[in-house]
Amino acid sequence: MKNIGYFFSEGCRNMLTHGFMSFAAVGITVACLLIMGTFSLVAYNANVNLEILQRENAVIAFVDDALSDEEARAIESRLAAVPGVADVTFVSRQEARDAYVANYDENGLYSELSANVFRHRYVLHITDQEQMRAIAAAVEDVEGIDKVRADEAITTGFITVRNVAQIISFALIAVLLVVSLFIISNTIKLTTFDRRDEIAIMKMVGATDGFIRWPFVFEGMIFGLVGSVVAFGLQALLYAAIADGIAGNDTLQLIRIVPFGAIWAPVAVFFLAVGMLVGIAGSLMAIHRFLRV
Repeated sequence: MKNIGYFFSEGCRNMLTHGFMSFAAVGITVACLLIMGTFSLVAYNANVNLEILQRENAVIAFVDDALSDEEARAIESRLAAVPGVADVTFVSRQEARDAYVANYDENGLYSELSANVFRHRYVLHITDQEQMRAIAAAVEDVEGIDKVRADEAITTGFITVRNVAQIISFALIAVLLVVSLFIISNTIKLTTFDRRDEIAIMKMVGATDGFIRWPFVFEGMIFGLVGSVVAFGLQALLYAAIADGIAGNDTLQLIRIVPFGAIWAPVAVFFLAVGMLVGIAGSLMAIHRFLRV
């Protein structure tokens, strides 16, 4: 415990010795974590919206008008057998008419509307939104189905956002981790360079590499810890601002944002883990060559 207190105090002292570079190291850590976190959360929310679409977005298969009620209902088993179809629900003309009137007839204008205006139809939920076009084409080929409606534009939009966000996230994580390691490593190198004579003397009087290394490891860990805490706070504020902006935009009401309160724990763990690991790795890289005495 005594050694841990010494290592921690030395790490803090080293960090304060080069104020500007320490600020730069923390700043770049914050920026990297914030950018990585933002794109990762965009990808996560896109995935959540795709899962919701998978449950709610449906393919509508309209039955040929020439078929009788019995023949129309007999198609259900063939539709259920189409690969990628999760469930099938038959909607009669009367049910379609009643749903239309309930949704759109505010002034009673359609109260006398005949059910014969509508078609028998099937509502199909599918297992993979990315295969919607192929599944819709297979459904349309089923005998007795006259027309298929599949709202691909919304699904395609979410898939595109998710894929782009994932690609950018992975690329940024790789690039920004290297940048963070470089900045932190060079910051700690300044400290070790100033103390190179002291390190050499400590080595000569028998100090172990571990005893010399630990203060610098704590310094890097403190860089990462401070950076991750600041980045987490900024991420929470940015996430809330974006969520409020989307909620207040009528054209974006379809997008559902996961409340930050539901995901703050994994985000905090991710920020702390990445920040501290980058800080420690940077310090180990910096001290390595100065221990060769």
